[in-house]
Amino acid sequence: MVWSKKPKRSNLKLKTWPIKSDAWLFYVALGAGITTLIVWLSLGKDFVYALERMVTVMIISCPHALGLAVPLVVAISTAVSAKNGLLIRNRTAFENARKLTAIIFDKTGTLTKGEFGVTRFKSTSDKLSDKELLQMAASVENSSEHPIAGGIVKKAKSEELSLNEPENFQNITGKGIKATLNDQQIQIVSPGMLKELNIDMPSEAFKTEDETVVFVLLDDNLVGFIALADEIRPESMSAIQTLKDRGIKVFMATGDNDKVAKAVSQQLSLDKYYAEVLPEDKQNIIKDLQDKGEFVAMTGDGVNDAPALAQANVGIAVGSGTDVAAETADIVLVNSNPKDIANLVVFGATTYNKMLQNLWWATGYNILAIPLATGVLASIGIILSPAIGAVLMSLSTVIVAINAQLLKKQIKN
Repeated sequence: MVWSKKPKRSNLKLKTWPIKSDAWLFYVALGAGITTLIVWLSLGKDFVYALERMVTVMIISCPHALGLAVPLVVAISTAVSAKNGLLIRNRTAFENARKLTAIIFDKTGTLTKGEFGVTRFKSTSDKLSDKELLQMAASVENSSEHPIAGGIVKKAKSEELSLNEPENFQNITGKGIKATLNDQQIQIVSPGMLKELNIDMPSEAFKTEDETVVFVLLDDNLVGFIALADEIRPESMSAIQTLKDRGIKVFMATGDNDKVAKAVSQQLSLDKYYAEVLPEDKQNIIKDLQDKGEFVAMTGDGVNDAPALAQANVGIAVGSGTDVAAETADIVLVNSNPKDIANLVVFGATTYNKMLQNLWWATGYNILAIPLATGVLASIGIILSPAIGAVLMSLSTVIVAINAQLLKKQIKN
C-alpha cells in the first residue's frame, strides 16, 4: 500500500491573529490619540492638556499584553504537556483535541501491553515436532519488530532453541510475514490470511477468547499454530471511561480475530470494534466517520497504523511503537499510557480556553481604559494621567502573564 505522510497543519491562524490584532490596535491607538488631541484643541483646551490626553491614550492602548496573550500559553502548555507524557508535534492538532467526537484505538500495544507471551504451540504435521515448529517460526519472526514476533522469539530462547537466519524476509502488510529458511518458504499468518488462502483452521487452535493465534505455513501447507496472550493495560479502563464521560465515542480497530477483539471490547465497554482489519481498512473506517461529521483521533503504535494516523484529524502515536508511527502522528505519548489520551483532551480544551481568556483581557480592558484616557469623564473629575496609564498598561501585561501561569495548576489538577 502506498501512503503519504500527512502534511503538517499550519499554525498560521494561531500565530498571525495576535499579530494582525496588534497592527489594528496600533492604528486604533494612533487614531484615537490624534483624534483626542484634535478634539481637545477644538474645544479650546491648551496644547499641553490635549497632548497629555493623547499620550495617555497611546500608553494605555500599547499592545504588549495582546502580544503575550497566546505565546505565553503556548510555551507553558507545551512544557507542562511534555512533563505529563505528551510530546506535541503539531500545536493545531493539540488544541483541536477539544473538538474530538470519536477516537479509534489500535489494540496491541495501545489498549493492551503489547507484551505477548506464548501460551500454546502445536505442530499439525507428522514431519515436524512442536519444538521444531517453534524454532522455525522464531527464526523467521526474529527479523520482525511486531510484538507478536517478540513473544515467539522470547519463548524459543526460553526453550534454548537455536535460531537460523532467514532469507528474503517480507512483511505481508496486516496479514503476517514470510521468508525463506533452509530453501523452504515459511509464512506466519493471521486467521484472516488463512481464510484468504482457503486453508481450514484446526479446531484446537482457539481455546480461549483472550488468545491471539498465528498459523505457520511451510511451502503453502499448514504445519501448525502458535497461541499468544496479551494483557489489557490497567489504565485503559479509566482512560476510556473519561473519554466517554466527555461524550466521545470510543472504537477499536485491530487485525486480531473477532473473538479476541470482542473480548477486549466487552471488558473495556467500547462503543464498537472492528476485527481482522488491514491498514487500509483502518484508514477507510476513519474516512467513513469523518464523512458522517465526526472529528476523529487515531491512536496506534505500528507501521501498519501510519496511514490511519495520517488520515485522522488528530494522530496520536504510542511512544513505545515504531518510528514511522511517531513521525506520522501529531502527538506522541511518551509514557505509552492510554490515560494520557484522556489528559490530552482536557489539556487541549484548557489551553484553548486560557488563550481566549488572555485575548479577551488583553483587548477588553482597552474598551474601558481608552475612553477614560481620552477624558470623556473629565466633566465629573475622572481623568487618567500618563503615569496611571502606564501602570494600567503594565498591569494588563502582568495579569495576562499570571493567568497563563495558572495553566500549570489547572493541568495538574
